[in-house]
Amino acid sequence: MANIIKKISQKTPKNIAIIMDGNGRWAIANSLNVSKGHKQGVEVVRAIVEESIRQNIDSLTLYAFSSENWSRPKPEIEAIKQLVLKAIEDQVPELTEQKVKLKFFGHTDDFGEKIIKKIKEAENATFSENPSLQLNVALGYGGRQDIVDLTKEISSRVQQGKIQLSDINEDLVNEYSCSPVSNVDLLIRTGGDRRISNFLLYQVAYSEILFVDKYWPDFSKEDFIKCIANFKKVSRRFGKRV
Repeated sequence: MANIIKKISQKTPKNIAIIMDGNGRWAIANSLNVSKGHKQGVEVVRAIVEESIRQNIDSLTLYAFSSENWSRPKPEIEAIKQLVLKAIEDQVPELTEQKVKLKFFGHTDDFGEKIIKKIKEAENATFSENPSLQLNVALGYGGRQDIVDLTKEISSRVQQGKIQLSDINEDLVNEYSCSPVSNVDLLIRTGGDRRISNFLLYQVAYSEILFVDKYWPDFSKEDFIKCIANFKKVSRRFGKRV
């Protein structure tokens, strides 16, 4: 029994998701414009991507902009849009060199034609059949909306006779979700709050969840490594007795 638990606990998470919270509060705490917090947050992403490759992680999924974030002040939203464009322009060459496959998901159409065009170009430029890491970026994403959208799509196909009710299972739900990842092993949230904020509601059903008090701009490679180490200590039973 002990050997089985030890074997389970030593497994490395293959699919990690992060709620990158605290950019604005970090900026305010440091007497900076909120946009500076988002800019610093982008630099942290670079370090975490590099460490994910070293750790042989399969996918890293980042909550960059939620469907609820549209209610933020217009100047902040515009600053985030510009940062998205700049981040794509600056980091795609590096991601390509690292063989990182980039995928954006959510209601990205709401960001306008310029960003949509850059997103498509970035995804095409980083496409790889055998990537070192799948980097998924949620833009305009909401877990509840994703479930509503996929329910409508599946229902429509049932009405058209393309899908039978007996065909509907977990695999089919994952297929129609806009999320590129079907199951998250480890969910990390920075910023001190203890909630998942409408992120990947279906996919985190059996995730290990770690809440980190540090704001995202202060989150380091060492913090990330500690989160992975904590995951390895956990016996994941998935409702079974071990």
